[in-house]
Amino acid sequence: MDVPLPHLDRPFDYLVPDTLDADARPGVRVKVRFAGQLVDGWLLERVAESAHPKLAYLEKVVSPVPVLAPEVAELARAVADRYAGSLADVLRLAVPPRHARVEKDVTATDAAGAEATSPAAADPTVPASADATSPATAASAGAAGPALPATPASADAADPAAPADASADAGPDGVAQVDPRGWRDYPAGPAFLRALTAGRAARAVWSALPGEDWADRYADAVAATVAGGRGAVVVVADARDLDRLDAALTAVLGTGRHACLSAAAGPARRYRAFLAARRGDVPVVIGTRAAMFAPVERLGLVAVWDDGDDLHAEPRAPYPHARDVLLTRAQLAGVAALVGGYARTAEAQLLVETGWAREVVADRATVRARMPAIAPTGDDPHLARDPGAASARLPSLAWTTARDALRADLPVLVQVPRRGYLPSVACADCRAPARCPHCAGPLGLPSAEGLPACRWCGRVAAAYACPECGGRRLRASVTGARRTAEELGRAFPGVPVRTSGREEVLATVPAGAGLVIATPGAEPVAEGGYGAVLLLDSWALLTRADLRAGEEALRRWLAAAALARPGPAGGRVVVVADGALAPVQALLRWDSAWFAGRELAERRELGFPPAVRMASVTGVADAVADLLAGARLPDGAEVLGPVPADEGRERMLVRVPRARAAALAGALHAAAGQRSARKAADPVRLQIDPLSLF
Repeated sequence: MDVPLPHLDRPFDYLVPDTLDADARPGVRVKVRFAGQLVDGWLLERVAESAHPKLAYLEKVVSPVPVLAPEVAELARAVADRYAGSLADVLRLAVPPRHARVEKDVTATDAAGAEATSPAAADPTVPASADATSPATAASAGAAGPALPATPASADAADPAAPADASADAGPDGVAQVDPRGWRDYPAGPAFLRALTAGRAARAVWSALPGEDWADRYADAVAATVAGGRGAVVVVADARDLDRLDAALTAVLGTGRHACLSAAAGPARRYRAFLAARRGDVPVVIGTRAAMFAPVERLGLVAVWDDGDDLHAEPRAPYPHARDVLLTRAQLAGVAALVGGYARTAEAQLLVETGWAREVVADRATVRARMPAIAPTGDDPHLARDPGAASARLPSLAWTTARDALRADLPVLVQVPRRGYLPSVACADCRAPARCPHCAGPLGLPSAEGLPACRWCGRVAAAYACPECGGRRLRASVTGARRTAEELGRAFPGVPVRTSGREEVLATVPAGAGLVIATPGAEPVAEGGYGAVLLLDSWALLTRADLRAGEEALRRWLAAAALARPGPAGGRVVVVADGALAPVQALLRWDSAWFAGRELAERRELGFPPAVRMASVTGVADAVADLLAGARLPDGAEVLGPVPADEGRERMLVRVPRARAAALAGALHAAAGQRSARKAADPVRLQIDPLSLF
């Protein structure tokens, strides 16, 4: 039942009246009477008998369309158990809200098609394909091992039937066999594509090269899966990435061969795309995290791009992460998995180190040939030439690099971590941070002519006076993207300046001299690549009080640096940071695998995820203590805290080895069920391995 109460997180038996017998199929939405109220629910299974002697009847079948696929219901149950949540909460994420008009249009189309179909063709007893030797049947009967061939040479020897140029051969459904040309820069790449076509459960962690068109490589992997008679689900972080992947898949598969699932598409379009996938009209579903539960017939591949992006984390209970949902799905269904990005997360590194997945990386010679020339501004040689570089926001090295690229008629990308004009200001006399006199929130300037305003409550502080020294002059503490664009526009007169951020995201920029000021994640692609990429205000990323600060900084830097031209073609990247820092070293060598291994080793030593499983329990002090007192935590569990959270609440952390993760989730869910059965007044939020621990 669609009831968000942990103690009711179990199936209930109801009788099906004769009037609803035809429509009451597993997977349909229903309404039932429970505790005197009419509530929504899902029909999971039809059985002949029940262990309960007295049952009520189903009140209504909301729709005869079975939108909940059995494999999705199984996955939802596994996700709920993994995150100490309820099945009803997961199903709300898995199945979009019903759109009656779209459903009516689809069923009307089915009825019209049934009338136009001959009885013989519509006979359900005739199988769609009785050819046991068809490629699709052979793919489904293939081995399900996760291992990839050790080298392309061994893979070729193991597959003598593979053509030298597979692009000329046609596979099932009229889809051409995939040309592995784009994957040949990675020694295990062609073997991975062949494993997908053969229907094997190959699992790969892919580190993309600089300048790589990741959308085309994912389209190749999906096309290889479809050529083997199977389907695929691909999840990306945002709408811009979805548009790139959509265009790449259309070029490879053709129109009408995949569906896009995104909450931003609107209720009608999203539900229509969902029904197309559920009915098997398309073999491929792509989308943002809304697509991680998408129903796909004969699933053969699940993939996620840039799994370190925090947009992959669901902000609603039970707070699942798209990467973990897809990996759980791959494990349950025995299908292939692909985790890719320019950077590698500690979670992806754990998959490699435990042998669950194989890494797909290029050799160092190829990396050096493809990467731009990268230089820091904070190492000793540069400080000797420019002593002011240690404190300057735009050191001379960054300025001259941008100037040279503009003189060569090449675009320049400037990545700034903060949006806005001056998101934080301070007293110009004593340097004390400027705070709102009403709520103590940080003051910022929206524009050069604007008045200081609070970023929390929005109140304008026109007559601000520093409480420390009484000064009324303000200076910038943090410079945003719009102020940076203004300053660089004055430094390079006559050069066009474009900004890309949350207000307006540019997809592409033309070739030729120009400045592009972008916040992380909003960097547009330049035609032919950028001549220079400047990574400013690195301290804002590296000094965050966050477990993943270094990992996130490297991910954002690599994503921007990947848009630069190769070094031999004039591409330059300047990072305003000390070259001795580990994230900067990983950027200089373009070696995110090394940094991910270092991060994972440190987290093992300190006992942080993903080396261990950690649960966050947040609420008022009495409620948190009540839940933990009633939880039968597994042996070896460590309770850490409390620490202040927000709005007068506190947070406790519970840490266990990964082998006891299921026991921890079960204990916390059971304790939450006990509190809900007692109708405890104060809520408690449970999160397993949250992105932010502090």
